[in-house]
Amino acid sequence: MSQPTSPSPPAHFIREVTQAQRHLYAFIQNMIWHPTDIDDVLQEANLVMWRLAEEFDASRPFLPWAMRIAQLQAMAWLKNNGRAKLRLDDSLLDTIAAEALTETEELEPRRMALSACLERLSSDHRALIAQRYQPNGCVNEVATERGSSAKAVSEMLRRIRGSLLTCIERRMEKA
Repeated sequence: MSQPTSPSPPAHFIREVTQAQRHLYAFIQNMIWHPTDIDDVLQEANLVMWRLAEEFDASRPFLPWAMRIAQLQAMAWLKNNGRAKLRLDDSLLDTIAAEALTETEELEPRRMALSACLERLSSDHRALIAQRYQPNGCVNEVATERGSSAKAVSEMLRRIRGSLLTCIERRMEKA
């Protein structure tokens, strides 16, 4: 006999969880330092978010909600893990979590500006940026693929980065 399954969270919730993974990992890393333990806490936080998906208010920002769950999971791990060599009190953990959340909230407008500025680039320039900044991407490989010199590719990337920086700064001034 099969057990009843709970409904899957909506696609927008899954997208939010997926996009938050780097932020959550970095956030947890502020409290727990061993990569395997960070992965375990992040996995637990993801499970809790999944269970609470129906309770999430989509009209509110996702990241602060997810970070609070990650904070609670990290605090539980620190309290319950007998291997932890350093134990931090709850007020210090709250302070660390608050600072990490503030840093994340301050970076979000810049990330949004970067995303908008990338959209304004020509498709060729976006493709060049994507080639260069993909994992293990390097200027020499991009130059070879494009039939160009590494110097020419480097100069083009420098100009594109400059235009992105200018665009981001303008958007941040308007905000």
